Amino acid sequence: MLYLNEGHVMEMHGDWEETVSVIEETVRYLEQGDCVQPVKPYLRFRDPANRIIAMPAFVGGQMNAAGIKWIASFPGNVDKHLPRASCVVILNHADTGEPKAIIHTALLSTIRTASVTGSVIREYVRHRPKAAYNLGITGFGPIGRQHLQMAMSLWGERIGKVKLYDPRPIDIRLIPESYRDKVVVTDSWQDAYEDADWFMTCTVAPEPYIDRRPKEGALLLNISLRDFKNDVFPYVRDTIVVDSWEEVCREKTDIERFHLQEGLQQTAVRSITDLIVGGCMEAFPADAPIMFNPMGMAVFDVAIATYFVNKALRDNVGHMLPA
Repeated sequence: MLYLNEGHVMEMHGDWEETVSVIEETVRYLEQGDCVQPVKPYLRFRDPANRIIAMPAFVGGQMNAAGIKWIASFPGNVDKHLPRASCVVILNHADTGEPKAIIHTALLSTIRTASVTGSVIREYVRHRPKAAYNLGITGFGPIGRQHLQMAMSLWGERIGKVKLYDPRPIDIRLIPESYRDKVVVTDSWQDAYEDADWFMTCTVAPEPYIDRRPKEGALLLNISLRDFKNDVFPYVRDTIVVDSWEEVCREKTDIERFHLQEGLQQTAVRSITDLIVGGCMEAFPADAPIMFNPMGMAVFDVAIATYFVNKALRDNVGHMLPA
């Protein structure tokens, strides 16, 4: 069985075009019905803010992979100078069930998350081309940093300016020198939000706080899922996209609140398959803001893990563990 840790994944990581394409390939298998992913259970004990989530899935097609992600999220770890998230992914041979690989790093999960975001931005750019896009990010922990890296890697020449906000001090050294001159660290989320063509929430906010009208035609990438107040709902009620309604309409997300308090129904939202395969963005009014809400799908974790395992086996990266 192959063992990979964070250093191994960092050694292989860097081609965002490939990981975004892995996500798009997986969406096509989803649309064909060649995937299986039960609704993920949340394990909570003692402090209800903490959770450990089990995410099993099978991805068919040429991937033909099965596995499970076991990810812990303990927001209080930030104050202890510990990573908020801890993650292990186990892959099994889909034809025999035998364990094939184990990957021990939360980096895999952040790469998956940013790659899903990249697939949505790719559709947005295709349907709403502009000479330059402004990017705003609130929250600049590991997920925020991976999202900035992904966006600049894929569309750096078309990104006009980047505004970052985090209530904690942002270490400018975490921003690569190659595009540091495009980045402004702001004093408020409002400053990062109001002129953003793409706005990303990458926080651990326990309560929603964004209450302002988005920029006309903006793409709101609600990655952390609990940042938008109901005030924003009237502007996006007809242009909401989710990865999975069953997953995202629970656990006190903005989507669950819109459902319970504003009457949002599954029939009124589009899925990531509608977006990537069905091209639903073409039907949205050009001036309407779009809100994407990804709870996180296990099929994407299995697909990204398979990508890195195959790359490691090809390039002789990692450690082979004895049976």
